[in-house]
Amino acid sequence: MNDTFVPPEDELRARVARLSVEQKIRLLTGADFWALYPEPDAGLHRVVLSDGPAGVRGETWDERDTSANVPSPTALAATWDCDRVEGIGALLAHEARRKGVDVLLAPTVNLHRSPYGGRHFECFSEDPLLTARIGVAYVRGLQRAGIAGCVKHFVANDSETERMTVDVRVDERTLRELYLAPFEAIVREAGVWAVMAAYNEVNGTTMTESPLLREILYDDWDFDGLVVSDWTATRSTVAAANAALDLAMPGPASQFGPWGDALAVAVADGLVDEASIDDKVVRILRLAARVGGLDPNFPNYPDSDSLQHPPTQPNPTPHQDPTGASARYGPAEISRDLRATAAASFVLAGNDGLLPLHRSGLGQVAVIGPNAEVARTLGGGSATVFPPYTISPLDGLRAAGLDVAFAPGALAHLRTSAARAPWLLRPDGTGPGTEVRFFAPSGELAGTEWRESAGLRWMSGFGPAGAAESIVRLEVSCVIRATDAGQYSLGVSGLGHFRLLVDGAEVLDATLSLPAGADVVEALMAPPQQLAPVKLAAGQSVSVLLEHDVHSSPMANIGTFIELTLEVPHGTDDEEIAAAVSLAAASDVAVVVVGTTAEVESEGFDRTSLALPGRQDELVRRVAAANPRTVVVVNSGAPVLMPWTQEVAAVLLTWFGGQEFGHALADVLLGDAEPGGRLPTTWPASEAGVLSTRPVDGVLTYTEGLRIGYRGYDRDGRAPLYPFGHGTGYTTWSYESITVDRNVPGSGLRAAVCVQVRNTGPRRGREVVQVYASRPGSAVARPFKWLAGFAVIEAEPGETVDVGIGIPERVFQHWSAGGWTLEPGTFALAAGPSSASLPLAADVELT
Repeated sequence: MNDTFVPPEDELRARVARLSVEQKIRLLTGADFWALYPEPDAGLHRVVLSDGPAGVRGETWDERDTSANVPSPTALAATWDCDRVEGIGALLAHEARRKGVDVLLAPTVNLHRSPYGGRHFECFSEDPLLTARIGVAYVRGLQRAGIAGCVKHFVANDSETERMTVDVRVDERTLRELYLAPFEAIVREAGVWAVMAAYNEVNGTTMTESPLLREILYDDWDFDGLVVSDWTATRSTVAAANAALDLAMPGPASQFGPWGDALAVAVADGLVDEASIDDKVVRILRLAARVGGLDPNFPNYPDSDSLQHPPTQPNPTPHQDPTGASARYGPAEISRDLRATAAASFVLAGNDGLLPLHRSGLGQVAVIGPNAEVARTLGGGSATVFPPYTISPLDGLRAAGLDVAFAPGALAHLRTSAARAPWLLRPDGTGPGTEVRFFAPSGELAGTEWRESAGLRWMSGFGPAGAAESIVRLEVSCVIRATDAGQYSLGVSGLGHFRLLVDGAEVLDATLSLPAGADVVEALMAPPQQLAPVKLAAGQSVSVLLEHDVHSSPMANIGTFIELTLEVPHGTDDEEIAAAVSLAAASDVAVVVVGTTAEVESEGFDRTSLALPGRQDELVRRVAAANPRTVVVVNSGAPVLMPWTQEVAAVLLTWFGGQEFGHALADVLLGDAEPGGRLPTTWPASEAGVLSTRPVDGVLTYTEGLRIGYRGYDRDGRAPLYPFGHGTGYTTWSYESITVDRNVPGSGLRAAVCVQVRNTGPRRGREVVQVYASRPGSAVARPFKWLAGFAVIEAEPGETVDVGIGIPERVFQHWSAGGWTLEPGTFALAAGPSSASLPLAADVELT
């Protein structure tokens, strides 16, 4: 447990009283993009914040400072395993300490209102209870190791279209029962130390100015933590200051945000009460104390007995681990945990008996598909990190010792990726990478970097080379070596003016601009590209020089993001699909890895279609026709349409599996690990009835109310492709009996359910036992059913397990007339392996 000492309120206020108004206001905006100012007069150290949910980025954002890449949040929720997720939180806390981070900007607990949502992969589930339980576990893992969780984005930031300005209209009952419910659980049960206010408006007020911050967080839930804005979401001086927003990020105030000097004037003019400023600084100091960033022995107050506290161990200096847990996480332990977690998240959606594959007698395995060689292990946007390595499906199956042959099959991407090995070499040919040179306004060389990548990012300056304003031009040098003869496409991705030379000859001179209205993340993560054709012979090497005028980019004040891009020669889709079909026909088993790309699934924009990009559907169908022993592995963070499921032997949904994705995939396909996942979101059969994320005249109205996800399918009588909670393993289960005890004394529960299940299959297995509530004959409009509780169990063949699942009172309550209300009467509880398969039922009478 984290036993860092947090001073009482009066001591914190005494520290604040030592500061001038100017000192206090300075603390309310970041010192830079990721950190808070230190303040010696209050004993406050520098406190560092960092994204994100799939790994701890730190203050730098490139391949030189790698981060453990955990499976995506949707994958974590697919485990339905709170203990496992708490362990991932502890692992991330270790990573945060290693990288000098105090506050992790995670978890994201917005709901899967629609699979069109661009950040679907970054959120846990469509269901508020599952989201809440997984979120509580995640935060507990972080904070027990002394790292603050910052739950986001408060609230109703469930899609990306017009996210900076959209006004989400949602009724109070829906807001309370669905969208606020995970936040409430994480505040009340996990005691989260920070909450992030979202970009969007809710019912007419932008969230950084919303009365919901104070009314709900502080007044209703007794939250004592910090409220921080999403980056650049603070839009006003007075309205935001008079709301319960404590910290405007990023900083400094002279460059970002409306506080700083303007807030000092507002206080002097009486528009903002100085007591409100004091409250904000108290919460900043409390957060700092919790993460070890506040000197516990400063200052001494000999004149105030009320400020004395019992002797304690000194707080850890920032970035030390107060629990000692870091010693548990070496590289081998991290790899082991991420591999096991990925396998536990994979959902075996369909299997005609082909899986698991048996090594004995297994012939050639055809590994096919655009995501097989270069898989997606995480989603796009602020959640992006640079892992120390990634194991692709092709890597994982080869490492498992199988006889593997590979064919890409079809292209899925429209954007060209950064040049990489084996084509990319340093200018001296010593290894993969680039040389970057930085130039001052005088033309003098200001510094040089040797990089291992052609995807280059700098934020808040250029490190030792100088501050952003002191560098006006940079040059990227490398060698491109052809492996095969053909036409290569060489180019650039970025914003501003670029010039590209190959062997000294100019092939490109262009200024790249974003379309009007583009999201800031789109500007940074998916800027425009331009390519030039370069014909090369097999083995030929050419020298490449890319020049960039730094301040020609409109985003130069935030950072410089550029890529030297390379498209290598390949066949047409017809040729590549034909080659894949031939390979499949000549193989014992075909494993087809399909999925999304960063162009269609990322922060900053919503999806316009749920179809797999490119001709991947055709690829699957033709491979399956050539080889009936075809397994399709779906590498996406959110649902995609799969019109071929009845034509293949098995379907495995693997999300964005983190850096150990390929190893975990091999473990599951070969039966060394159970495919332990169950769907945390409904998988649609078509786009009919899927909720829109497109605002109308700037307004997005949640007209569906409580009926999102499986609740909406129940209302409409529609059948999804795969229901919420669905997933199978490598054994079978029998649901034997259910009993319900009402009003369990001293437990805080209104009902205790016991479900007896038996493993009827041939091997040890894992099952997620799910309980759903309903209220037949209710006088209140309700969903047909809703998730009430769940538990993960394992059992040997023939073993019977009694599974206890507690149901708290809130599950039976609804929001009415400004409060939580229980409608007396009979509730039905049903148990089973998914929302669509509930073989056991019992009633409970509540008053």
